Amino acid sequence: MTDTDTIRPVIGMEIHVELATATKLTCRCRNRFGDPPNTNVCPGCVGMPGVLPVMSEAAVDLAMKVGLALNCTVAEHTTWYRKSYFYPDIPHNFQLSQFEPPLSGDGWLDVPLADGSTKRVRVRRAHLEEDAGKNVHDALGHTGVDLNRAGVPLVEIVSQPDMNTVEEVVGYAKAIHRLVRWLGASEANMQMGHIRFEPNINLHITRGGRVYKTPITEVKNLNSFRSLERATAYEITRQYEQWQADPEGFSIAKIGKKNRGFDDDRGVTVFQREKEAAHEYRYCPEPDLLPVRVDAAWRDRVAASVGELPLARRARYMEQHGLTFKEADALTQDAATGNLLDTAVSAGAEAKRVTNLLLGRGAAIANERGCDIAAIGVTAAQVTELATMLSAGEINATSAAKVFDELAGLAATKRDEAISAKVLAETLGLLAVKDTAAVEAWVDEAIAANPQAVADVKEGGKKLQKAFGFLMGQVMQKSKGTAPPADVRRVLEEKLK
Repeated sequence: MTDTDTIRPVIGMEIHVELATATKLTCRCRNRFGDPPNTNVCPGCVGMPGVLPVMSEAAVDLAMKVGLALNCTVAEHTTWYRKSYFYPDIPHNFQLSQFEPPLSGDGWLDVPLADGSTKRVRVRRAHLEEDAGKNVHDALGHTGVDLNRAGVPLVEIVSQPDMNTVEEVVGYAKAIHRLVRWLGASEANMQMGHIRFEPNINLHITRGGRVYKTPITEVKNLNSFRSLERATAYEITRQYEQWQADPEGFSIAKIGKKNRGFDDDRGVTVFQREKEAAHEYRYCPEPDLLPVRVDAAWRDRVAASVGELPLARRARYMEQHGLTFKEADALTQDAATGNLLDTAVSAGAEAKRVTNLLLGRGAAIANERGCDIAAIGVTAAQVTELATMLSAGEINATSAAKVFDELAGLAATKRDEAISAKVLAETLGLLAVKDTAAVEAWVDEAIAANPQAVADVKEGGKKLQKAFGFLMGQVMQKSKGTAPPADVRRVLEEKLK
């Protein structure tokens, strides 16, 4: 950028979210990833003539739920349209979609930024449509077409061009990803293609009092936050460099809109095709589907299912429980994990104890298994019991971590009944020893076996803290972790005066 140029990226985003319904949008075929190619298909979803579609109410419910969570207005009357495409993975040669009005529109989402501020991104529309199939390029000499995905319901969320930085773009994508998972509207697994990002990017460049606008580029089908970040940053740089070479010619007025793909290996965007305009899709009403009429009772029923949203819950955790931003943010990545905390606290557990359990061993196990914390299977009742035992001094943190690991291991075996945390701690011999005489005996053994550490403590100075910690560790080792640390410290301090 020269000293005389001011660059303002102007970015909107289309996000395609596959909905977590049991079946496809207009037929009873399974909506499931990973099955053998072309096994979840029927005459309807492969485009055979004479087959009538039937709209899935569950898909409309989930799409409406997403729209309401995005503060959208739900249309009382929407019509289905045919959006014409001619690609191998579109078996009807059109995509079932919505045009005007969309199911939901004119909403907004507040996106948290690193500096603690928020960016409000307006949502133009969130409409329901069917997904395409998938072209498979893993065989030499030809491309296969898998139609398992054809007809899967998805909601397309289209923002206004309100984002101006790479951080805002990635933050908005992460906020949408968290939201749809939170609502249970989508699994939003990026590796499975459940959510795909398509930023629309151009630059407003001010030079000498004049504003130049570069052509709009839509980067297609990004399926990771890293790819979204890299593609957006690259496109901003590429457009500025190309504009510098031809300020008058490289403009939106002369070139219009283009579609580009992102080459992850090279870190560059690559031209694909001209961007279609709405009239080129030849939208026409779908004659085989009735319009959707949403009355107040239907809308209110779906609205009641939205509940507390993640950013509101994060703020509540910080205010009510004194959690840090990092802790509260980690516990609001999905609703089920936050529910563990809420249920345990409602049952009388200390919020901080529960948080430490969930974000300690819970997060570690979830990371190993590649799932959310709630999905490891430790129940709210078990977390409550373990946290209460910690608060009462019936078990120490090290032993509690061992019990948590055992509970998670038992949950993985899919036992019908969850074992009591206290019963398990007793079985493993991990309950804290309340026998003062036993603690004193362990302390005496540690003192007798480590005369140098004892001397360092009594001498004081720089070695005192390390030597005392060593003796504490020796006592805990002799007790196999069952001695209450507070009691050990007290007895050690008395005996080393």
